[in-house]
Amino acid sequence: MDHPLIDLINARIAAAEAEGAFDNLEGAGKPLRWSDDPENELINRLIAENGAVPEFVSLSRELAKLRQELLETGDRTRRSEIMKEMSMMEARIAMSRKAYSR
Repeated sequence: MDHPLIDLINARIAAAEAEGAFDNLEGAGKPLRWSDDPENELINRLIAENGAVPEFVSLSRELAKLRQELLETGDRTRRSEIMKEMSMMEARIAMSRKAYSR
């Protein structure tokens, strides 16, 4: 079954073509970019274009900051807290990677 507005959609596309709306588009005549995941290509492209990263990447960045803080901290109590945070962060990273790879 066709979309109920298919005739209107086709008419708008034909009018846009006649007006030259599709002339000189960026990438015209070039092959489409190959994708490992064509079903999610649009989502992946939007995420990448907007600077988003998978959760495990952002968590890894936080872990790196904790490691640096650990190196710079001499207070034993704070070092103990940081190591606990690092342990939890490593567990969250592992879970996030597992969920991301599904």
